[in-house]
Amino acid sequence: MRLRVAAGRTRRRTPPTPTGRIHRMRRRITLLFTLVSALGLIGMTVFAVHADGASWRDQVDSDLQTRTSDIAAGLTPDEDGVLAYPAPKDGAYDCPPVTLFTAGGGHLSRVVSPRRPCLAVPAQALQEAAAEAAREEHGALSTATTPKGRRLRLSAEPVTGPAGTTDAVVVAAVDTSGYLDSHRRLTLFLTIACAVLVVVSAMAGRWLAGRAVRPALTALDQQEAFFADAAHDLRTPVTSMRLLAETGLRGEADSHEVLRRTLRQSTRMSELVDDLLTRARLMAGAVPLEREPLRLDQLVDAIVADTPVHGHRVAVRAEAVVVLADAGLLRRAVANLLGNALTHGHTPGEPADVEITVTADGTVTVDDAGPGIPPGQAKSLFERFHSGSGSSGLGLSIAAWVAHAHGGSLTVVPSARGGSRFLLSVPVRDQKRP
Repeated sequence: MRLRVAAGRTRRRTPPTPTGRIHRMRRRITLLFTLVSALGLIGMTVFAVHADGASWRDQVDSDLQTRTSDIAAGLTPDEDGVLAYPAPKDGAYDCPPVTLFTAGGGHLSRVVSPRRPCLAVPAQALQEAAAEAAREEHGALSTATTPKGRRLRLSAEPVTGPAGTTDAVVVAAVDTSGYLDSHRRLTLFLTIACAVLVVVSAMAGRWLAGRAVRPALTALDQQEAFFADAAHDLRTPVTSMRLLAETGLRGEADSHEVLRRTLRQSTRMSELVDDLLTRARLMAGAVPLEREPLRLDQLVDAIVADTPVHGHRVAVRAEAVVVLADAGLLRRAVANLLGNALTHGHTPGEPADVEITVTADGTVTVDDAGPGIPPGQAKSLFERFHSGSGSSGLGLSIAAWVAHAHGGSLTVVPSARGGSRFLLSVPVRDQKRP
């Protein structure tokens, strides 16, 4: 039992991953959004139901009080000062049914009833309503239920005689079952609509929360990709430098040769770190494009002139063309393509033969006579870790990003010379612009 408790405590103490924290925050945002939406919708539903109930009740009560007040006003005293109770004619007291009570001697007696009432009102309910009105000496409203379960609303209006006492009471009743049924249907509809809207708001909250945390997840993915790139690319030169240092310490090789190879590995590490930082900044959008008109043919000539070929052959055929591009980023993309061709575009032990062509449509073609691209690898060639030649592929992925950022493209096809042909296209400046 102790072991189980300890294991449970250990699992609870395990800190969540950054991705787990972001997903937990998304769930909390969704829950909060749903809760606030639910409270608002429930509040509006309760208000609407209450308002509807109060509205029809007020309307029914107003109509009943108007009915009883009109009849009470029509009761006038005779020559002896006694109220006259005319018999109802032509069904005037039938619907809604009206009943008249006398209040002589403190006892209520029914003197006038509807001939053909549209509604059967329990006698006890009429008696209680009239008694309350006589006792309070003002109009009274009450509710009753028929033996069949129908709900009734009653209004009783006292009639004051010449002596200032209550001589009679007028009682009217109306069936409110129809109003109640409509109110219940409205309540059910609003309840279902509220539940549906709460579900919809929960889904909308989840979608909005996903949109809100998406930049954080993207940044986290970029960070993890950067760490993966760094670990993958720096492993080989770091291992090589450690082996060279161990070899130099043991005195098994010429110190000059060890230092020369160490310098070459450190230079490669510096280039890898530069590529890693450039890729990370590009993917994070931290490198703004500074577009300006530039001669693409002259840029390619300058890149070839600045690149050490180490016995390889590079031929350039260029047409004059002006493009709108970021000079620094475009230089890096072309240099990466040329470096890739010089490194991998030849048979081991033989010099590379690279041809670069610049055409008037803004396309730079880098053609080599190397072993070519294995079938099925062209689509993933511009992804990191997929160069197909033992390198990281960062140079090609950076070149592809630069092309796409300029609204262009970078593709690769088999070369007629047996190697690979990379085609980098960027938009040409409109000559009609000033």
